[in-house]
Amino acid sequence: MNIIIYCQHVLGVGHFFRTLEVAKAMKSHRVTLVTGGSRMDIRLPSHIRRVELPGLMMDASFSGIYPANGRAAVEEVKKERRQILLDLVQTLEPDLLFIELYPFGRKAFRFELEPVLEYISQAGEPPCKVVCSIRDILVEKEDQHLHEMRAVNALNRWFDSVLVHADPRLIKLSETFSRMAQIKIPIQYTGFVTPLPDPDMVRHYRKQTGLSEKGKLIVASIGGGNVGKELLTGVIRAYRMLPVKDDRLLWVFTGPYMDDADKKEIHGLSGPDIRVDTFCDDFVSLLSAADLSVSMAGYNTCMNIVAAGVPALAWPFDHNREQRERVRKLIPFIPITRLDTRDLDPAVLSPVIGTQLEQKKPLFGNRLNISGAQQAVKMIERLCNDH
Repeated sequence: MNIIIYCQHVLGVGHFFRTLEVAKAMKSHRVTLVTGGSRMDIRLPSHIRRVELPGLMMDASFSGIYPANGRAAVEEVKKERRQILLDLVQTLEPDLLFIELYPFGRKAFRFELEPVLEYISQAGEPPCKVVCSIRDILVEKEDQHLHEMRAVNALNRWFDSVLVHADPRLIKLSETFSRMAQIKIPIQYTGFVTPLPDPDMVRHYRKQTGLSEKGKLIVASIGGGNVGKELLTGVIRAYRMLPVKDDRLLWVFTGPYMDDADKKEIHGLSGPDIRVDTFCDDFVSLLSAADLSVSMAGYNTCMNIVAAGVPALAWPFDHNREQRERVRKLIPFIPITRLDTRDLDPAVLSPVIGTQLEQKKPLFGNRLNISGAQQAVKMIERLCNDH
């Protein structure tokens, strides 16, 4: 099949990497991955071609979109993006348009998506199927009623299916979207999307730390890095309050989008047993090599934690319910502990970390379905083949 994937990340990198994992699983097909946030330099498999729209992003309060390069006017960027996307669909004549999140989110990008969707709906035979791809938990909106009505209308008018990247044993879409009965197209659960640890890379990372077999590795991360600096500073200062031991390492990741001044401050806190980096190409394998993860509670990080089988401390992003709810749901399934903002006080956090490190790393099987990328491909193949 000829597939176009549209993915617009606006703050962090979770949407991008989850969608990329699904795209990687489409290795039997020709994939054009259309992205539109701040640039991420990622090596892609040969079956994926990337088209980067002029970048648009949002600030942490989601108050509005702005050009990622800071130079062009927003309306000029929007006009250019709209034409590029429409031309791409008209030229490639895809069998499938795979849209991440919209219309359950990304309302600010209707300006470029609706013209494409309308064009597809009127293009005649052979039809291009349109699929919406969403994560487990939707964020609440200021006018939830209007938002849900708009989403239902768009789904029923332009889309053929909704793929929910979750395991319904953990959470169902109906828990964060009330108008399920009004959606007339199929809604399917793929399972969670995450890469799996590579045993060779797990051994590589463990060797890279220089730790013994009984040494303790803590990995602290905040996803893209736009938010969460206070978590990293709290973890570093709490780690320094632990009783001194030679066979221990704290490995900190700032994320690619952290402000340069904040990044410099975090790097200034590094030391012989505190390593600071920006990004890790195979984060799930690194987590599998670790004894403890300290992070926020975004979808990708949490599913990496599940796949890696690593105990975790998680501080949810407090702007909306999504991360808080994910941690709450995960607690019965994996050894994950929620941190509140008051827990970031080094004097409070240090004994929590110390207690975790003193315990033997638990063994727990994957009681959740984490084959979401592979299942998503099977579902879209059935959708297109049935036609």
